[in-house]
Amino acid sequence: MTRGILLSLLLFAAQALVGCDGKPAASSVPPPPSVNVAHPLQKVIVEWDEFTGRFAAVETVEVRARVSGFIDSVHFKEGQIVKQGDLLFIIDPRPYRNAVEQAKADVDRARARLEIASLDVQRAAPLVRSQSVTEREFDNRRSIERDAAAQVASAEAARKQAELNLEWAEVRAPISGRISDKRVDAGNLITGGATGATLLTLVVSIDPIHFVFDGAEADFLRYLRLAAAGARPSSRDVQNPVRVRLADETDYKHEGRMNFVDNALNPRTGTIRGRAVFDNKDGLLTPGFFGRLRLFGGEHEALLLPDSAILSDQSRRIVFTVAEDGTVGTKLVELGPIVDGLRVIRSGIVSTDRIVIEGLQRARPGQKVTAEERKIEAAAQ
Repeated sequence: MTRGILLSLLLFAAQALVGCDGKPAASSVPPPPSVNVAHPLQKVIVEWDEFTGRFAAVETVEVRARVSGFIDSVHFKEGQIVKQGDLLFIIDPRPYRNAVEQAKADVDRARARLEIASLDVQRAAPLVRSQSVTEREFDNRRSIERDAAAQVASAEAARKQAELNLEWAEVRAPISGRISDKRVDAGNLITGGATGATLLTLVVSIDPIHFVFDGAEADFLRYLRLAAAGARPSSRDVQNPVRVRLADETDYKHEGRMNFVDNALNPRTGTIRGRAVFDNKDGLLTPGFFGRLRLFGGEHEALLLPDSAILSDQSRRIVFTVAEDGTVGTKLVELGPIVDGLRVIRSGIVSTDRIVIEGLQRARPGQKVTAEERKIEAAAQ
């Protein structure tokens, strides 16, 4: 390329950079990105805290025999509903019937001895006054009478125990509920008594039913603060309402009430055990079922944001704010539950903050944006 052509090209480029008025042309700068902002929705809400737990029977009884013997017959269908007092097992009653008859005979024998001893005392009483019988002999006769009376009482007690053992030969349902399978078949020898008794079956109550769960220390402390401030009564004093959904349900349609809070936190887990009770007329709620529980957390004014406006930074949750001059900032927030389709913000923002709700990918902390005002709406009930 010749030197003249090179000078011509440089001259042409210089003319392109100079305007008609002789000033340099302004460089092309892109406008600030556009985002949608809104003030947090401020409204009075009924807050429900969520916990995970399982259903448990109000009563669970291991059915064991009180007397030993051979199982004569079984009188229930495995897995059926039984009522308190229903016959479940019969232990061979013949030895216990014989024991009752023998005990009755012992009572009659003891009463006969008492009758003779009483007559001896009656005959000796006038003879003592005439000194035909010494006082020592009379005292001996009275002692024999008292001993005979004690023998009668002992025989009566043995008869009652024998009759009780005969009654216990029929094993009956101790509570109403659903029975498990039989653990012993007819014809087997079982052991009864207070210790080492053979397990025959298991009965669990159905209606009502408990739901047991563990709550975090932070939740428990918050409830104590609310109770002290009069904002929410303690579940130890008032049966606060609860709702539960089962594993295959989306709605919390089972309504119950709190009926117990433990007296201490578990030092290993940092949680406290709570319990709710539910009516279970149809028997749907079964001991062992997993469930998700919502506990009444109080009524108060709260700030709400859509979940899409909240970003995660490792374990922290942040939102982008936009100042009046369009500068993007960040705020750390503490999250609460979902209410009316929006996330409760426990702390970190105020009602006057302008929060970026759309276009977060175009916002950068410290840079300017063009903010378009929007309004947050709660989901229709």
